[in-house]
Amino acid sequence: MSTESCKPSPFEGDSGKLATQVHHGMTNFLAVVTPIYFMVPESYSDGMVGKSLGAILAVNISAHSWIGLNYVVTDYVPKISKKLMGPARIVSAGIGLVTLLGLGKIALMTEGGLKGTLKGLWTPKKVEEEAKESS
Repeated sequence: MSTESCKPSPFEGDSGKLATQVHHGMTNFLAVVTPIYFMVPESYSDGMVGKSLGAILAVNISAHSWIGLNYVVTDYVPKISKKLMGPARIVSAGIGLVTLLGLGKIALMTEGGLKGTLKGLWTPKKVEEEAKESS
């Protein structure tokens, strides 16, 4: 008679009541802090304060997406094949890690951090910069 323990894998970010509570806590944190971070003037958010808050947001966004992707894996992958659960969870963890590394690098190593990067997406280039790039 085999009595294997049903200990969840560390890749199961959505297992248990604690994971659900953490996910909801991160959702609330992101819903409150993200708009504040982007509305605060640059004079207050430049420097270590902006970089620190950017790093905290990067960790929360990547952890939130990892747990959310695990919910998707739990709901939809078994309909295709239960053997794909492990690999799908590993891919989900990989996506979360790449997200953390990318957002962390932007938050800590780029001018303006996350706010500056997103702001730059909607700020048109100046005519002088376009002329330099074309030559």
